[in-house]
Amino acid sequence: MSDEYSKYSILLVDDEEDILEFISYNLRREGFNVFTAKNGEEAIELAVKQNPHLIILDVMMPEMDGIVACEEIRKIPSLKGCVIAFLTARGEDYSQIAGFEAGADDYITKPIRPKVLISRVKALLKRHDSHSSELEEDSNILRISDLIIDKEKYLLIKDSKEMILPRKEFELLSLLVSKSGKVFTREEIYNTVWGDNVIVGDRTIDVHIRKLREKIGSDHIKTLKGVGYKFVE
Repeated sequence: MSDEYSKYSILLVDDEEDILEFISYNLRREGFNVFTAKNGEEAIELAVKQNPHLIILDVMMPEMDGIVACEEIRKIPSLKGCVIAFLTARGEDYSQIAGFEAGADDYITKPIRPKVLISRVKALLKRHDSHSSELEEDSNILRISDLIIDKEKYLLIKDSKEMILPRKEFELLSLLVSKSGKVFTREEIYNTVWGDNVIVGDRTIDVHIRKLREKIGSDHIKTLKGVGYKFVE
């Protein structure tokens, strides 16, 4: 067992007990911290709790399959740095294509020899470390839900389409996404975006919210009548 890999946690998801035991045994023997789940719903719950470096997902599982689980995991901001690899049977080309479309980084073909498995896992974790470094360097880039926000360029990217936002629209969006799910009161928004010394009309926020909804979709910004607004993923 090596201490070199004890800093890494891996979530292994498969509904077959013998596969869970075989893979987890070999990973733990190498020094990795391993958590296991038997379906997609358990996987999402455990992933949020443990924030693993790598998730190895079987495709065909009861309750929620791996494809759907991967799509849901990719929507969770705290897990955006996690590497996801699918376990697929030989010849399952469709599963591999669907996996990549769902947001997977790679796939591992079953059955697999222990030495090959360990080698693939180490390569995937190097990818995680490289991606994490990129995220740290790109502190001005915020990725949330289906949006990419470049704070330095006042740039919004949605569905591969780039949009340069007016300054106040951009600052309003940046405020809302800074704490996804939090309700920002109208007073908080006025003070943060416009400043408490600036006098603006009562409809100013409403107009800017309407323009943002036209650009990012109405589902992302919710109104709490008489209170304020919140960003939802």
